[in-house]
Amino acid sequence: MPGRVASRSRTTTGAAAPERQLRSFIAKFAPADQRLFRAARAAVRRRLPTATELVYDNYNFLVIGYSPTERPSDGILSVVARANRVAICLFHGARLPDPGGLLMGAGKQVRFLTLESAAALGRPDVGALLQAAIEHSKKPFPASGRGRLVIRAVSAKQRPRQRPVPKGRLAKKTAR
Repeated sequence: MPGRVASRSRTTTGAAAPERQLRSFIAKFAPADQRLFRAARAAVRRRLPTATELVYDNYNFLVIGYSPTERPSDGILSVVARANRVAICLFHGARLPDPGGLLMGAGKQVRFLTLESAAALGRPDVGALLQAAIEHSKKPFPASGRGRLVIRAVSAKQRPRQRPVPKGRLAKKTAR
């Protein structure tokens, strides 16, 4: 595809390189969004220590999908960031129990949960949704070992990762 550069990092010996690349992707966001994205990643990683993290820095979003294999179709959820928003997407969210009505979206399959703060990740109802997604997985996650990070795709063209400050806002702040 034009404008799309695929980059695959599959070796465990060069594990520092994909982490460094992921840090550079996250650094494009506003500091608050960076912190929230890192916290969401850490929370999911704690819950799924053997999952393969599949990273896509595409036109609209930075995405880390979590899968028991390197196949994206086996994934169950992702942590997603765009300018001023971090969310958890549950790939089969439409089929998951959601008694608290936390999940948003109207698609036939995917539902998402916008994260307002890292504290939301510790809520029992959010944990129950993540656990339901894990239990709904068609392929089991490895029982032992450590998951790895795979950079799947990097788009050459991207939307801004931070919202610009409106001109009127800047003028009002300096007028005070």
